Amino acid sequence: MHRVYLKIGAFIGAFSVLLGAFAAHQLKPKLSPDVFATFQTGVTYQFYHGLALLITGILLKRYPNDWMIWAGRMFVTGIILFSGSLYLLALLKSIKDIGLGGFGLITPVGGLFLVAGWVCLMVGVPANKPVSND
Repeated sequence: MHRVYLKIGAFIGAFSVLLGAFAAHQLKPKLSPDVFATFQTGVTYQFYHGLALLITGILLKRYPNDWMIWAGRMFVTGIILFSGSLYLLALLKSIKDIGLGGFGLITPVGGLFLVAGWVCLMVGVPANKPVSND
């Protein structure tokens, strides 16, 4: 399972760089500053939590437990909900000045998943010696 998180984390990191470059070169001239900032927030959080997923994969190999597995799940879900809703919001605002309406609640729910991932990661690192993987 740790390899899965490493691969997903690497993909999320690469995709973040692509989205950031696309935003800087193609979207920035076409979007208002506040809409662009919304999109960039999604990219930033996606990138940082892609790194968190890489860390989770590394730690899962050393500390194989359910907390680490759930940390990875929480990070992936949070990235999709948090960053994805910000991308959707920026897209909708760029097409027409409309928001997500009730779907705007997706963003803070995604944020809670990201926080839960960090908490699971923290709890998943035991106070005792790690399991030997030799």
